[in-house]
Amino acid sequence: AGYGRPGAARAGADGRARRGRLVSVVTGGPAGHPPGGAGPERSPGRLVEGHVMTSASRGTPASDTPVRRASLLVGAVFLLIGALGFVPGATTGYDTLAFADHASDARLFGLFQVSVLHNIVHLLFGVAGLVSARTAANARGYLVVGGLIYLVLSVYGVIIDLDSAANFVPVDTAGNWLHFGLGTVMVALGLALPRPAGTNP
Repeated sequence: AGYGRPGAARAGADGRARRGRLVSVVTGGPAGHPPGGAGPERSPGRLVEGHVMTSASRGTPASDTPVRRASLLVGAVFLLIGALGFVPGATTGYDTLAFADHASDARLFGLFQVSVLHNIVHLLFGVAGLVSARTAANARGYLVVGGLIYLVLSVYGVIIDLDSAANFVPVDTAGNWLHFGLGTVMVALGLALPRPAGTNP
């Protein structure tokens, strides 16, 4: 019976050592120190399947970044454009504003043809930009995907007959150029702005 004791002691010591390392990773400090107490410098994180996850890897909101600010700015611009589309004066021919009709003569700033549907799309893009700005990854996706959608819309406006039922949004030549410019800027921002340190490409 006495021969089994050294092995049991070693097994117990190994178990305590493993538990100590686990506590160190989960709390950010060595075993015996509370998470908020004094001790050696701690590295915040939590152990999931053997990996330490930080706020960046979890996709939670972190420090402000250029791509998040760009998403906020673009979202705010879309909200402003969408709201002004429902404001008489900012939108000329407001009494002709239709839900979705190419015959509508309502024009934002007297230049860009709009409808109720067109304004709602702008508002939805604005809300999406503000929500996506919570994380850098979502902000980048919003800029790239949203920009591609507007580039497709600009091409659609070029290939259809603007006086046909296919122009249900509706769009016009000035709007096509605006959509092309917006789409190009959004994609460029999404691809060119630097990524936060510690994130995967």
